[in-house]
Amino acid sequence: MTSSLDTLARQFRERGHKLTQPRRAILRTLLAASRPLSPAEIQEYGQSYCQDLGLVTVYRTLELLEDLDLVRAVHVAQNCHGYALSTPGHTHHVVCERCHAVVEIVGCELGDFLDSVAERTGYAITGHWLEISGICAECRANERQDSTTL
Repeated sequence: MTSSLDTLARQFRERGHKLTQPRRAILRTLLAASRPLSPAEIQEYGQSYCQDLGLVTVYRTLELLEDLDLVRAVHVAQNCHGYALSTPGHTHHVVCERCHAVVEIVGCELGDFLDSVAERTGYAITGHWLEISGICAECRANERQDSTTL
C-alpha cells in the first residue's frame, strides 16, 4: 500500500470532511496495520494516537471511510471481518488463513464472467467483491521449517 497519512488526509478533506484527531488516529492505525483489524482492535491500537478514541467513533469513521472507498471490509475467518485501507477501483484480496495477512490484487478480469451472470440471471450487476483465501509464502515456509525440526 503506497498511501500515506498526508495522502489520505488530503483525500478526506477534498471530499468535504474534517479530519479530527480521532479520525486521524484511525487512519494512522490502519496505515500501521499489517493485517485487517476489527473495529475493537482499531479502537485499542488507535488509543495510542488519541487516548479517548471511542468504539462508536471507530464504527462511524469506518462507515464514512467505506463510503469514500478508502477502506474495505475484508473477511477473516476468526473475526468475521476486519478493515484494511484500499486502493480505488475494483480491488480483490488474497487473505492468508493462518496469519490473516492481506494482499490486494488491483484490476479486474471478471468482466466477461459478470456479463454472463447478468445475462443468465437478469440482474443488472452493480458491483462485486472477490476474496481468495490461501496460505502465504511466509506461513508455508514456517510450516516447512516446523516440520523439519520435529
